[in-house]
Amino acid sequence: MQTRHRQSRRRVLKLASLSLLSCGHGRTLAQSAGRIERFDPALDAIVSVSEPIRLLATGLGNEQGTAEGPVWWKEGGYLVFSDIGNDRISKFTPGQGTSVLREPTNRANGLTRDLQGRLVACEQESRRVTRVEADGRVVVVADRYRGLRLNRPNDVVVKSDGAIYFTDPFNRPPAPPEKWEQPVAGVYRVSADLASVNLVAEGFTFPNGLAFSPHERVLYVADSRPRNILAYNVLIDGRLDKASERVFANVGGDGPGLPDGIKVDSAGNVYTGGAGGIWIIDPAGKRLGLIVHGEPFTPNIAFGGDDWKTLYFFTATTRRDGTSLRELRLKIPGLAVPARGHS
Repeated sequence: MQTRHRQSRRRVLKLASLSLLSCGHGRTLAQSAGRIERFDPALDAIVSVSEPIRLLATGLGNEQGTAEGPVWWKEGGYLVFSDIGNDRISKFTPGQGTSVLREPTNRANGLTRDLQGRLVACEQESRRVTRVEADGRVVVVADRYRGLRLNRPNDVVVKSDGAIYFTDPFNRPPAPPEKWEQPVAGVYRVSADLASVNLVAEGFTFPNGLAFSPHERVLYVADSRPRNILAYNVLIDGRLDKASERVFANVGGDGPGLPDGIKVDSAGNVYTGGAGGIWIIDPAGKRLGLIVHGEPFTPNIAFGGDDWKTLYFFTATTRRDGTSLRELRLKIPGLAVPARGHS
């Protein structure tokens, strides 16, 4: 466990006041500054350029890490997310605000749900991927590959056959005497029965978010540092066709912003952070629009609401600054979590 930096009294009071704003009466704080930029008429079927961006909560995370890993819990009507800096998993309930679900979490980052609705988490400090059973027991999904410990699992997605895919990048070096054991930054696949773990893609600079296309024929992976979204064809056995690797989109440009989390809607459009805000990209790789939320970074995003037409997303001024939660209503739904079967 890393020693947290001592905070000044002024900063503590500031964070406390922000937490009261986000949790108090649970109302939307404000219609935040921002806009929707349209680069192609096809965007009109996805979102109106006049749709407001709403600020829901502030003061999440701290200098130890941002808020991350949002996943909508439909039966509960709330958004579950990792507060990495405070080493907890929290939830945001519309109309009520934020509350803590579980702590500590070994600095959990990416979250999702498996086919049975169980929470699956990438635990950074314990260097493993875990699953939380209905009775609260924590089951290890993966912590080693070929006998060596994983580096620092980052984000995770579950396919409709139950297989679990996660990214494992190099990050800041672990505290001695620990060291990185895996020689590559890669994407791994765990079989639905947890019996096997296989490296399915490698050669990234920093593999981060990942998401399937609607029919799960393509897996998208964010390589954050070069600001690329890579695409791979998915083989029948769940492996990735490495020969099919291609740059689906580069989301770079003037100013900060890089791809972290990735989500896909029911029409196959891809949403991810990039230069200027959140990019909306069609299945052919064409940039349709930009959600300009006014902050340099977009740590992660998720679809939610009863109809899956609410886009929730975190924003931050720096990668180590306090994080805000915002929402935007769309015209088409995102892919549901847990994943559904595909015909």
